[in-house]
Amino acid sequence: MRIIALDKSTSSARWGGKAGHLQWLLANGFDVPNTWVVPPGVSLEDVDELGVADFDSSRWAVRSSASVEDGLETSYAGQFLTVLDVEGAHAIVDAVERVRESGEASRVATYRSGRGDEPPIEMSVIIQRMVTPRASGVAFSRNPMTGLNEVVVEALEGRGDALVESGVTPGRWIERWGDWSSKPPETLAAIPDHVAKSIVEDTRRAAERFGEPVDMEWVWDGARVWWVQLRPITGLQDVAIYSNRISREVMPGMIKPLVWSINVPVVNRAWIRLFTEFIGTNDLKPEGLAKAFGYRSYFNMAAIGDIFEILGMPRDALEMLLGLESKARPRFRPTPKTMRRLPRMIAAATRMARHGGRVEAALDRLLEQFHGLWRDDLKSIGDETLLSRIDQLAEITTNAAYLNIVTPILANLYASLLRTGMKRAGVNPDDVDLDLGSPENAHNPTTALNRLADNLRDLDPADRASIEQEGLEALPSDLRNALNEFLDRFGHLSDSGNDFSVPAWHERPEAVLRLALDHSTITGTGHGIPWYRAVADTGPIRRRMLSSLRRRAGKLVDHREAVSSMYTYGYGLFRPLMFELGRRLTDRDLLPHPDEVMYLSIEEARDALLGEASPVIANMARKRRVEMVDLEDADMPEVIFGDDFVPARAVAESASILHGLATSRGRYRGTLRVVRGIDDSARVKAGDVIAVPFSDVGWTPLFARAGAVIAEAGGMLSHSSIVAREYRIPCVVSVAGATRLPDGATVVVDGYTGVVVVEDSENRSD
Repeated sequence: MRIIALDKSTSSARWGGKAGHLQWLLANGFDVPNTWVVPPGVSLEDVDELGVADFDSSRWAVRSSASVEDGLETSYAGQFLTVLDVEGAHAIVDAVERVRESGEASRVATYRSGRGDEPPIEMSVIIQRMVTPRASGVAFSRNPMTGLNEVVVEALEGRGDALVESGVTPGRWIERWGDWSSKPPETLAAIPDHVAKSIVEDTRRAAERFGEPVDMEWVWDGARVWWVQLRPITGLQDVAIYSNRISREVMPGMIKPLVWSINVPVVNRAWIRLFTEFIGTNDLKPEGLAKAFGYRSYFNMAAIGDIFEILGMPRDALEMLLGLESKARPRFRPTPKTMRRLPRMIAAATRMARHGGRVEAALDRLLEQFHGLWRDDLKSIGDETLLSRIDQLAEITTNAAYLNIVTPILANLYASLLRTGMKRAGVNPDDVDLDLGSPENAHNPTTALNRLADNLRDLDPADRASIEQEGLEALPSDLRNALNEFLDRFGHLSDSGNDFSVPAWHERPEAVLRLALDHSTITGTGHGIPWYRAVADTGPIRRRMLSSLRRRAGKLVDHREAVSSMYTYGYGLFRPLMFELGRRLTDRDLLPHPDEVMYLSIEEARDALLGEASPVIANMARKRRVEMVDLEDADMPEVIFGDDFVPARAVAESASILHGLATSRGRYRGTLRVVRGIDDSARVKAGDVIAVPFSDVGWTPLFARAGAVIAEAGGMLSHSSIVAREYRIPCVVSVAGATRLPDGATVVVDGYTGVVVVEDSENRSD
């Protein structure tokens, strides 16, 4: 056997990973320097006899091409010797011998022993012409750290081995969907942009043809890019990606373990039901859709990607959900799987279109189920019955959660269609009072609170002062009746309708009275152009179409409020059940206080109640409670890669400019008030900018007096964003550290760019 010159037709499968991949590059039209392969068993004399003239005319790179290298499971990267800038036949022979011997090195034996049972090494050697480099580097068809669909190019001047051996910092380009998402500073730009673009295009082409993400080495001689190595990127299948862009809207804030163990099955089963209606039978599991990091909820984007693929959307479209925006967008490419499911998708979409006509019946049915769950004293029932009622409530609440997902989606869809239609008719929807939904909606707490505030507004100043000082005790009987009537209708609301550990309004009548007193100081808000005037000149056909959309959107907005109220009511029924569970564990000396049950999962609490728990559950609960306090101000990223994330403690906020996601347009300057619940409402004056951790339906009255909103969590569909758009005030969400801003500072909120500027804090009140 003699040494072999690689070309497009050479069969190199037996000569190791490097040789095989170089031959693949040649066969697929990539520029590869002249390359020879020395197969195993070829004597050094045969290498020497190839001819001094052939090898003396240039400089060469001598590298391994072992049978175990550059595979999908193992790379053996850096284990074998590479000798560069070799000149002359005799030097080449010596380099071949050294490369072969490196296969027997102790470091290779250590590497192999760590991997367990490995096949024997068959060592081929590559002899490749050295290209005189102006720049060298590597390119990855996917981000090797995150698995994201972005090409990463690293480059430095001269030879590429400096990347490894000298610790040189390369320039880095990151390209996503045809656009640079990152470019190096000029001092590190070893290649022009057009060369980087060419490398990106070739890397994508190679990965597409190879059928796997690839890592490629290249050399640029000033005129041409030469490809000197290709290997599959190993380990990408193990990179988990989690995002809170969606989950923080449906499960915002920190979540106690007991709440998490109820919410994840309830909410995620509802989502899976919706997905199943569109895609059919699937392997989705409630616990597989979300994971808690730092006691916050993150969605598993791999599971979302599976759904995207079934729907015929590119899996990489989920990167838009991660906030990785680019000028280009992934294209919808239906697959055979998509076409097989198309009839089902059409049928599901048709049912969704008829959803509005079925909401009221579904609401009545669910309310009847909630009201009929039990009427006896919880203390009088047995342990098994208590646990059975928790399970029964979870089943009904799952059906309510489905309604609470679909209805807001459809309300937002029709509102969006209405706004789009208005823009096409030449009408700016931001200038118009759309008045979506009935102002007398029985499920809107703001309307009822206005009536209660009207009664308080007419009080004699002395009576008002007495109430402000003494609270409920000083209320006249007619106002007490009005307050009780309000609590009868809206007492099930709370600062967080997704957290049953938070007290409901009916448990905090003093706080609700304070909210009403504060609300009574509001004298009104501005109004836009009336609807009839805005569409008067759009033409009869278009006007009828827009009016029909407005009626449909308004009806769904009313349904949205009714469904949200119903869901909050039913979900709130978990609270007494869980505290009864905590009381029983406390009576049995398993917990120090009933509240501590919130730091156990429902499974742990169930086992404890049935006598199957370890006595250490009290320590477990205490440890988690301390952890939650410790992590309250943790800086949590929007995207987490991998399952081993450790939350970092936050540092004091010192920056004067913060960035977030703009979700309601406009710019506003005002005094900042940090609000964490309705207890803080007294400090909010008309026109203040409120900074909130998140918002729920129970916070709606505060928005009526705010000039702008800043929220630490949320997105376009968060309650903060929806209500801010309805009140036409600027809103910026996903602002890290918003509630750590100095209370009383003057801030500027830009609802176009998502920038929040802290101008001064001279008037701050700590």
